[in-house]
Amino acid sequence: MPERRPRPAAGVVLAFDFGRRRIGVAAGDTVSGGSSPLAALAVPGETPPWPAIEALLREWRPEIVVVGLPYNADGSESPLARAARAFAATLGDRFSVRVELVDERYSSLEAGMRLREARATGRRRRRVAKGDVDAAAACVILERWFESRAGMPE
Repeated sequence: MPERRPRPAAGVVLAFDFGRRRIGVAAGDTVSGGSSPLAALAVPGETPPWPAIEALLREWRPEIVVVGLPYNADGSESPLARAARAFAATLGDRFSVRVELVDERYSSLEAGMRLREARATGRRRRRVAKGDVDAAAACVILERWFESRAGMPE
């Protein structure tokens, strides 16, 4: 079982759903434990869009950043896990922010289901694009991080 760390003081948390084509981003706060999709950042070539990420970090000033770590259904790390770990490490080093990894297994599937349901019930009017799913998956990742800390001392 992974070691649980105390929650940061009430503040903003950003979550990233790392991908080779897009990186979904969501924001939340440690008081409400809620999350909101922010963006899906296009990944030009092999390099994450660091200027766009820096702009989000400056705007939101998160106390902590959460990055989804892709696992396979059997619990082993997926081929994308190494790249996600490298992204998380660079994010922490480059911007001097605390980064935690969260199991993102099935987060995109769950996000897509949520968005399709919202569209079917009329809460969402426009069609669901891939970027919408990426940002919503970042919400799922952030919610999982909040759930993993439920009941922990401040």
